Amino acid sequence: MSFIENIKKRAKEELKTIILPEGNDIRTLRAAETALSEEYANIIILGDIVKIKEMAKDNNIDISKAKIINPTESEKYEEYVQSFYELRKAKGMTLEQAKEIIKDEIYFGMMMVKQGDGDGLVSGACHSTSDTLRPALQILKTAPGTKLVSAFFVMVVPDCEYGEKGTFIFSDSGLNEYPDADALSEIAISSAKSFKQLVGAEPKVAMLSYSTYGSAHSPLTDKVIEATKLLKQKAPELICDGELQLDAAIIPEIANSKAPGSAVAGKANTLIFPDLDAGNIGYKLVQRLAKAEAYGPLCQGIAKPVNDLSRGCSAEDIAGVIAITAVQAQE
Repeated sequence: MSFIENIKKRAKEELKTIILPEGNDIRTLRAAETALSEEYANIIILGDIVKIKEMAKDNNIDISKAKIINPTESEKYEEYVQSFYELRKAKGMTLEQAKEIIKDEIYFGMMMVKQGDGDGLVSGACHSTSDTLRPALQILKTAPGTKLVSAFFVMVVPDCEYGEKGTFIFSDSGLNEYPDADALSEIAISSAKSFKQLVGAEPKVAMLSYSTYGSAHSPLTDKVIEATKLLKQKAPELICDGELQLDAAIIPEIANSKAPGSAVAGKANTLIFPDLDAGNIGYKLVQRLAKAEAYGPLCQGIAKPVNDLSRGCSAEDIAGVIAITAVQAQE
């Protein structure tokens, strides 16, 4: 069973309601149809009800089992406005501003999740990452015990003997541009939890660099070395090591030469990149050249499940992220 088939199977065990605020995007509607027809999530689509139904009909998409809500016509609109105002008034928010903001489907959807009227939200097919994460942080906040929100991809590489049968987490590949050593250690802790939750196997965390065990010295390698020390202090139970070059992290033969005795080298399945440049380039290379399935950017560290999408995503990608969000909501 593939990674995403297993995720969908798990999602069916305890159905959750996932909110899709981009009802004006045809890919979103096709993904909703998939989730509903395969019965792994209940779906709420936000937007203009008439236009959404017309778009679905014109494109032969069956979303009859979805609930469609226009925020400004919802019976919950005033309730959400008042709740949002109370959340943000200390920051200078006025009631009139709150009324305008909650007309936005993403803000409305976040309030649905906040109030327990939905279990998770998926957005980003036609919005920027900041458009999705700003309301998430304003309304849902960070999860207890989490210092920062980060983003990762689940990478499923076909015919691959490395990682967990070809499955990896790449992090942070979508959000934090220049994490310092402390932030890197926090990203690693969150990523290990995400790997365990979604893949169901023991995370083996590699702190990546262009150096292995001091083979090069610079402020860049020093940051990763310090991050690894902090990680081992914060999470002594975690199987982790660094700094490691990518080949030493995942290929046993090279690990034996470059990092003999390491509990991670040659076995890594959770790859922590030193900055967003490396993480973003890395996931796109593997996705395009190895024809890997790339699910994300998925978010970790938010109090409730919210996931971003690449604006180049397909309907199939969105359907997969809906399933992942549903499984995250089961926790």
